[in-house]
Amino acid sequence: MKINIYLTLVFTLILSTYGCQTTNNSEANLDITKNLDYCVQQANKTIATIQSDKPIVRNIAPGEKDWKTISYKDWTSGFWPGILWYLYEYTGDEKWQTLADKTSRTLFPLATRSATDHDLGFQVYCSIGNGYRLTNSPEYKDIILKTADTLATLYNPTVGTILSWPAMIEKMNWPHNTIVDNMINLEMLFWASRNGGSKDLYEIAVKHATTTMENHFRDDYTTYHVIVYDTITGEKIKGVTHQGYADESLWARGQAWAIYGYTMTYRETGDAKFLDFAQKVTDVYLERLPEDRIPHWDFDAPNIPNEPKDASAAAIVTSALLELSGYVKDEKKSTYYRTQAEFMIQELSTDNYHSNDKNPAFLLHSTGHFPRESEIDYSIIYADYYYLEALLRLKKLQEGNLIIDPSLEEQLSLLN
Repeated sequence: MKINIYLTLVFTLILSTYGCQTTNNSEANLDITKNLDYCVQQANKTIATIQSDKPIVRNIAPGEKDWKTISYKDWTSGFWPGILWYLYEYTGDEKWQTLADKTSRTLFPLATRSATDHDLGFQVYCSIGNGYRLTNSPEYKDIILKTADTLATLYNPTVGTILSWPAMIEKMNWPHNTIVDNMINLEMLFWASRNGGSKDLYEIAVKHATTTMENHFRDDYTTYHVIVYDTITGEKIKGVTHQGYADESLWARGQAWAIYGYTMTYRETGDAKFLDFAQKVTDVYLERLPEDRIPHWDFDAPNIPNEPKDASAAAIVTSALLELSGYVKDEKKSTYYRTQAEFMIQELSTDNYHSNDKNPAFLLHSTGHFPRESEIDYSIIYADYYYLEALLRLKKLQEGNLIIDPSLEEQLSLLN
């Protein structure tokens, strides 16, 4: 479905004027520049400690000071270079551009190696995608286009989704499995389809989002983590969890991916059904939040409030809500979404969640994979990425600017 120019102009107007609205108390209490400068300070600590031959970081255990480093193949490998690009965007300091470029280049092999899972969007678009946005490098563009084609090899037209974990076909007897996280990787396909890649990539992304919308959610709009499909009929076999508490529980970060993913899909398509769905998956998440607006790792975990928090889920939702608030035409609801985002970012910016001198990350208290007892109450790189993204988005809104680049608006209008 091609975007309607009228819709494009409407949400451009909303986004461009939203930052001029009167700020509320939560926003007034938040010093965005101070918190962005804090991120610069913490990132400087990181670059002072990591080795040049191991430039990509993932997590810091509670009580530890040093980042665990990873290879470019790890699913989180795009977030640290993405942070470096965001810091360059904020500061204009070429130091960050040089570091971002060097680190992003370590991910280039992902473009042409066989796809081993769905995470190529996280890896390449969060890093090199931001690099291209800020530099217009033809080399970056070529890498993104090749990576989008590689990701598309995992698409199953019978099912209508991208396969998430090929390894789980035999390991778990999941013939075709799709996880809600996969929604984030569609952004790279949308981008590629309008920047020289095949138009089929657009159709794949829309079909994946639609199929996921139809099969991945319960009647109350909470999400399963994994949906298993029959490869012969394309029918849904079952919904299960991998990182949540139970198959029928609400894993917090899974719902966060849905909120972010469907907000982005509306932006890329202009299709009102995706905007409506983004609000439905958002509303159930917000209704179930604790008072401090930061979720526990699973909303149905048995020992709440004595369960670990997940700052990463909060950071993802904060960033998404700032964008979603600009698309919603009902002023009351739009204000509600933005206010909730401001409350979340305010809490994440307190000493309760800032790492400060405890370690060089931005945030504490994220939960990676509780069932495997992995990364529980850690500092995790993707929490930092989306926190920084949210700060930059709020800064743009306050200045009366677009969250997304004006060049994207022009490209989207050409799709009509």
